[in-house]
Amino acid sequence: MVYVTLAGAILSEILATTAMKYSEGFSRLWPSLVTTAGYLLAFALLAQTLKSMSVGTAYAIWSGAGTAVIAAIGMVFLGESASAAKLLGVSLVIAGVVVLNLDGAH
Repeated sequence: MVYVTLAGAILSEILATTAMKYSEGFSRLWPSLVTTAGYLLAFALLAQTLKSMSVGTAYAIWSGAGTAVIAAIGMVFLGESASAAKLLGVSLVIAGVVVLNLDGAH
């Protein structure tokens, strides 16, 4: 169940960050409200996750997955460049999360 809660926190953070792109510096009401609500929900779910998962592991998964997915959304849907350096960086973030999880499994 802890991974379901963490997945909800990740999805909320991704939604909030994507909405922030469309808020135009918090000058548009609905994207700004989605951003605020998404981050509040993300932090509430992350806080619940931390009741039964170590902070290092939870935060690594939350931030790493969010970073990787947001980078992919930027490249696929928002016309951002998909350079070799950016793809390598995202790969390294994912590898770091995997390594932290392997250590946490012991």
